[in-house]
Amino acid sequence: MRLLGLDVGSKTVGVAVSDAFGWTAQGLEIIPIDEDEQRFGLDRVAELVTEHQVEGFVLGLPKNMNNTLGPRADASKHYGEMLTEKFGLPVDFEDERLTTVQAQRMLTEGADASRRKRKKVIDKVAASLILQNYLDRHGKLTQ
Repeated sequence: MRLLGLDVGSKTVGVAVSDAFGWTAQGLEIIPIDEDEQRFGLDRVAELVTEHQVEGFVLGLPKNMNNTLGPRADASKHYGEMLTEKFGLPVDFEDERLTTVQAQRMLTEGADASRRKRKKVIDKVAASLILQNYLDRHGKLTQ
């Protein structure tokens, strides 16, 4: 089952896709959005759903360190509701605490990338981490 992982922010949505077996996540792209203008990139998501034969979504759920939910978590849940309404596919949420920090660390330690270059890929890397964490956890539950 191929899944699309999404790291939803206020200006961009990082996108990753799983392999057909649901073992690995691969970063795809970053979709520009504008919450204030009600532009959420759903047309591009639709193209990716068709292109990759996606059967479900995994969205990052930005929890606070004390496990409470804040305004960004509400925005992610709203985005999930829009996906359900538009595509009729299952939407799961994955705790995304520290995934952006982890992605930044990966990009600064593993490569000599400038801040500008890192900014262009950080959301895609974070989406990959969110999806991979979900796949790893889900795989352990089903084994």
